[in-house]
Amino acid sequence: MDIFINEAGDAAKCSIGILVMEDVQNVSPENKLMLVKQEFEGMIRSKYGQATRGDLKVLHPMDTYISYYKKFGYTYHVLPQIESVIKGKPIPSRLPLVEAMFIAELKNMLLTASHDLDKIKAPLSLKVSTGRESFTTMRGHNVTTIPGDIMIADQEAVISSILRGPDLRTAITPDTTRVIYTVYAPLGVEEQLVNEHLRDIEVYVRTFSEESVTHILQVL
Repeated sequence: MDIFINEAGDAAKCSIGILVMEDVQNVSPENKLMLVKQEFEGMIRSKYGQATRGDLKVLHPMDTYISYYKKFGYTYHVLPQIESVIKGKPIPSRLPLVEAMFIAELKNMLLTASHDLDKIKAPLSLKVSTGRESFTTMRGHNVTTIPGDIMIADQEAVISSILRGPDLRTAITPDTTRVIYTVYAPLGVEEQLVNEHLRDIEVYVRTFSEESVTHILQVL
C-alpha cells in the first residue's frame, strides 16, 4: 500500500516517522498500560525532579522543537506537559491507543499524532502549508494552517500540522482496529531517535493488545 508521498521535497526540512498497526484492541485489560504509565511517571520525576524549565529546554530533541515553534511565536506544548508530570500530576487517562502514544511522546519528546487508518483516504502527503488550508481540530475548533508550517494531508483534507495538531475527522475511537502514528521530526532530530520512539509506541500498544500486527515502521 502506498501510504505516503513527499510533496514538499527538501523545502519541508522535516522527516516523518510512520507506524501502522492492525488488529489492535483499543482496551487495556487488567490495567496493564496503567502499570507502564505509573512506572514512567516515577522515572521522569526521579530523573528531572530538580530540573528547571531552562534545564528541560536544552534537552535534545526538546531543543529542536522549541526552536521550530519559536520561529512562529509558539511554545512547544510537550514542555509544559512534562513539567506537570514532574510536579506530580498524573498522565490523563485516555483511549489506550492514544495513551500509549502520549507516554512515548513525553518520554522521547517527539511530536506525534495518532489516527484511525480506516478513516484516512490514502495516500498521505507531506506538505508546506500555505495558510489557506483548513480543518477541524480534536477540540472541535475550525482552524486554518500557519503559513510555512509543515502538515500532513490525505486525499480529502489536512489530518495534522506541527503547530495546529491533529484533526477530528480521523481521530481514534473505541472502535479503532487499525492505527497510524505519525512523528514530525524537523531538521536536527536524528532518524535513530524517531525509530526508537516508534518502537516504544509499538511496545506500549502490545502491553494491552498482544495480537496486534505491525505493518509499517519506518522513517521517511
